[in-house]
Amino acid sequence: MGTEGARALLERASTLTLQTGNLLNWGCLRKKCPATPAEEVRDCIQKTLTEWSSKIGQDLNQEILEVLECTVAQAIEKINPEERDELKVSAKLFIIGSNSSSIRDAVDLACSALGVSQLDSVIIAPPSAEDRTSLSLEYLQPYWQELENLVQNKKIVAIGTSDLDKTLLEQLYLWAQVKPSSNQVNLASCCVMPPDLTAFAKQFDIQLLTHNDPKELLCEASFQEVLRESIQDTKAQEWIPLWLLRYSVIVKSRGIIKSKGYIMQAQRNAS
Repeated sequence: MGTEGARALLERASTLTLQTGNLLNWGCLRKKCPATPAEEVRDCIQKTLTEWSSKIGQDLNQEILEVLECTVAQAIEKINPEERDELKVSAKLFIIGSNSSSIRDAVDLACSALGVSQLDSVIIAPPSAEDRTSLSLEYLQPYWQELENLVQNKKIVAIGTSDLDKTLLEQLYLWAQVKPSSNQVNLASCCVMPPDLTAFAKQFDIQLLTHNDPKELLCEASFQEVLRESIQDTKAQEWIPLWLLRYSVIVKSRGIIKSKGYIMQAQRNAS
């Protein structure tokens, strides 16, 4: 049944939630080192969809759901509560749609997937501002307010930003109730940290981190292509990705990664 059953479920659902589980448990990925973060995301989504669809049974009546959960069962790994204090759970959230309320859904799903009540840090990569050459404080504010609410509700300890220059980081810092604890800088765009950004971050105790994520880690067209390749004849063009969250669980004392994975959500816009 497999692909046929998966296609039928996708045609009746309105939301798809995909969880890769701990990638360190995936033997197939150990053998392959993706050249870029975008390739890794595509590989993980494709393998998860393929594995999930292959296990769909013939009895669809009991499985028809508004929200489909697509996971690789053997890779799911919750954190042992007794080890929680020894671990740092951090996430980077890529907003693909323009709905700031997606942030709460993403954090809730990450906590549920990992079996924790709180994430230690979340860095947000907001969607590209349409028809703008650069982001503005006004554009960032609704996303940051959602993060602040989650800090106040003790779902996140610290929140950070990605790819803000000194001017915008300063504007955000002065406006925000919960100050950014970190800012990621893409080393592909600058080999050396800008001096004005470095000075400001040092003055206000903001940690500057580096990353190599592309501006769009997963775009709508890319997700639809992977969906089409994984589950043949599905109406991939109806599915719009909302957000993608990459998490890592690090052993504090040794600095090694214990767990890493992706969670994403997509919505079906049937015409």
